[in-house]
Amino acid sequence: MEPVIEIDQLTKTYIMGQTKVHALRGVDLLINTNEYVALMGPSGSGKSTLMNLLGCLDTPTLGNYKLDGKDVSVMDDTELANIRNEKIGFVFQTFNLLPRQSTLDNVALPLVYAGVPRKEREARAHEVLASVGLGDRTDHKPNELSGGQRQRVAIARALVNRPAIILADEPTGNLDTKTSIEIMEIFEKIQADGNTVIIVTHEPDIAEHAHRIVRLRDGSVETDELNAEIRRASDPEHRYNQA
Repeated sequence: MEPVIEIDQLTKTYIMGQTKVHALRGVDLLINTNEYVALMGPSGSGKSTLMNLLGCLDTPTLGNYKLDGKDVSVMDDTELANIRNEKIGFVFQTFNLLPRQSTLDNVALPLVYAGVPRKEREARAHEVLASVGLGDRTDHKPNELSGGQRQRVAIARALVNRPAIILADEPTGNLDTKTSIEIMEIFEKIQADGNTVIIVTHEPDIAEHAHRIVRLRDGSVETDELNAEIRRASDPEHRYNQA
């Protein structure tokens, strides 16, 4: 597999008055194309800062970040915006939908910014809404949808630009258990279809859906390991014993 994300000694320090806050302390991370990774950690561990850097929403204080072989750690705001539009789809805990716009218009919005003609925008929005099970909800406003349906709309919006990477920040934080499982099944399908999926969560049961779990603490990577189920399945001795 080819690496899509290469991080070398990534550091982020915030200056707050006379105080320096070290959010990330020399993080090294390699994520291959089509991996499904969960970033975990307690409050203050650096996972949100890392996600902002991975999503090109912020720049590091020190270190290097290569996305698809391009060093994005030295790019300016315009270059970072272009990378976000081309390479990354975002899903947030609070959905971030426009309340007065229809489901179809919310999903098509990134294509407006990309300059895609209206007919193609609508066709692609219809396509991704159908892929998340909302092909019959295109005219509904967000307040006419359940929380799970709104998150499906947000996922469809993240997919509409056909990005290589999906970044999801606590995507089940506002959902009940049953709906959370349904949403995680959608992410599993997205990964199976070829996308790289990175989820930030503090919930162990949500992280277990990923194939690899990276745990952060105090701005550093504490552990980086395969999901226990994946690890058992890839262990020849375990497979032999099961047989």
